Amino acid sequence: MSAELPGKPGTPEDSPLESFSHCHEGILTHLGALGELPALAAAATRARELAGQTQRFFAEAMLAHHEEEERELFTAVLASSVAGEEAARVQAMVQRLTEEHRAIEVLWYRLAPQLKRLTNGHVEPLDGALASELVSRYRAHADFEEREFLPLCQLILGRNGSHMAALGLALHMRHAPQKLPYI
Repeated sequence: MSAELPGKPGTPEDSPLESFSHCHEGILTHLGALGELPALAAAATRARELAGQTQRFFAEAMLAHHEEEERELFTAVLASSVAGEEAARVQAMVQRLTEEHRAIEVLWYRLAPQLKRLTNGHVEPLDGALASELVSRYRAHADFEEREFLPLCQLILGRNGSHMAALGLALHMRHAPQKLPYI
């Protein structure tokens, strides 16, 4: 048996009442920690839910959005732009936006496995720098698109009502439910 330090619980110098008092201190400390668990469990549950929602949204919406922009919008604006300076400007913007799509997707694919593990209840740190970079890059991408590219698209496609209508029809067809013909 090891020698106990004087003044510590359970030492011969303790009176029986001091021993009980020291036990209460330990019990109260652990009960204080127990009191933190509901908030921590709620935060873990919220993190798991948020990770799952984010994972589903990016997989179902963001990637499809990029594909739709590249296939429908970029193609329509390039085809409708006036040859020369306007077409070159559109081409440069389309190239920039497409490169940004790929860079954002690379960040997403690096972060997605961490979100999947979190969604499945594995408690581990999320790469905050990677998440921040994804958020920052996407905000800058969306800002450029909203501020520069989409107004230019409106100008170009708005010159010919059939071009805007064709884009609208293409988008409608992509989103329309696919029904199989009766046999």
